[in-house]
Amino acid sequence: MRRNWSDTVDLAGSESRPGSAAEVSELVRSHDSVLALGSAHSFSRVAVTPGLHVDTMRLPADIHVEGTTATVGAGTTYAVLGRELHARGMALAAMASLPHITVGGAIATGTHGSGDAIGTLSSAVTGLEIITSDGTTRWVRRGIDPDFPGWVVALGALGIVTRVELEVEPTYDVAQTVFAGLDLDLVEEDFDAVFGAATSVSVFTRWRPEPDAQLWLKRRIDREGAWPGGPAFGVAERDAPLHPLEQLDPVHCNPQLGQPGPWHERLPHFHADFTPSAGDEIQAEYLLPRVHAVEAIRALRTLHARITPLLHVTEIRTMRADDLWLSPAYGVDTVGIHFTWHRDEHIYDVLPAIEDIVMPLGARPHWGKVSRATAEQVRSAFPRWDDFAGLLARVDPAGRFRSPFVTRLLGASG
Repeated sequence: MRRNWSDTVDLAGSESRPGSAAEVSELVRSHDSVLALGSAHSFSRVAVTPGLHVDTMRLPADIHVEGTTATVGAGTTYAVLGRELHARGMALAAMASLPHITVGGAIATGTHGSGDAIGTLSSAVTGLEIITSDGTTRWVRRGIDPDFPGWVVALGALGIVTRVELEVEPTYDVAQTVFAGLDLDLVEEDFDAVFGAATSVSVFTRWRPEPDAQLWLKRRIDREGAWPGGPAFGVAERDAPLHPLEQLDPVHCNPQLGQPGPWHERLPHFHADFTPSAGDEIQAEYLLPRVHAVEAIRALRTLHARITPLLHVTEIRTMRADDLWLSPAYGVDTVGIHFTWHRDEHIYDVLPAIEDIVMPLGARPHWGKVSRATAEQVRSAFPRWDDFAGLLARVDPAGRFRSPFVTRLLGASG
């Protein structure tokens, strides 16, 4: 039985690995319960189904670039897409920290990279080719289909996405510089300056009382140039590479020390040819309106005695608002506070205390991470939830793609 990437979730059901959209259509027609599956990097139960998993990773990448858009097979990883786009002189605006995840899976769960002016990975989508509940294939496109914002971050509930059309731009280089020993007091006091210091910024912390944060600045050479040298926010730049989990060897991290390189080899934290892991782990993440981020960080620091012993590391990142109904950044500039935990059941005793802080501030749990939030809390965090439920009822009235995860969320609104 297949399990998720961290071996913490039994995905249940059976599995098929079609090699074409036509094969996907036939599978949809012949099964009452179907759900797409990508790299299985989710820690929540979003990818669990008692029915058939349609593994999209054998679908052809078949990457085409035309003008400012590129189309790609949904089961293609960002590592493959990044290499191919760069070879053709093109680029994406953002990458997740791991390039090993699939395009379709990342989009369906609202996964993101980092940058004040950069949206989630889903915000780059301009079109989707999708096999719907009767087995037919259709395209939905931005600017043509009025309900397009409901189709993109859809948790697999509207059909099997087979191809994705994305916005692209001319390729560019990025230089990455890392700083250690940053005080979270300074992050609270000068949040906008810290996260505006580069195209993409990450702050890593274990919430210890002493200044323990790492600051990772990824600067576009064509817009900002490399870091000019010297300290940032009172801490010196590193003269040797550093892993986000400070005790681990950084050999598998992408180049640091201000060394310029192609965007797809700098925006992710890790090499594309290595699947990184601290070992057994569980991940949680909460996406908050930016205006409440400092308040949340200040309150979370009071829980350090409970959080730190169970934690590998927390990463804090920013993203701009978008219009996608189930996006974590719907309608508001957003800050993600991500927890990579040890694989320890005691984390489920701590999550409610964290959620008591962040949920009243408007947090949205990441669809692919663990959470103790109730279905009602999650629904209320998304202003367009009822619109999504209505779209789901129209597109898939029999619930062919409706996983237990989505059924639970629908609750009374379903």
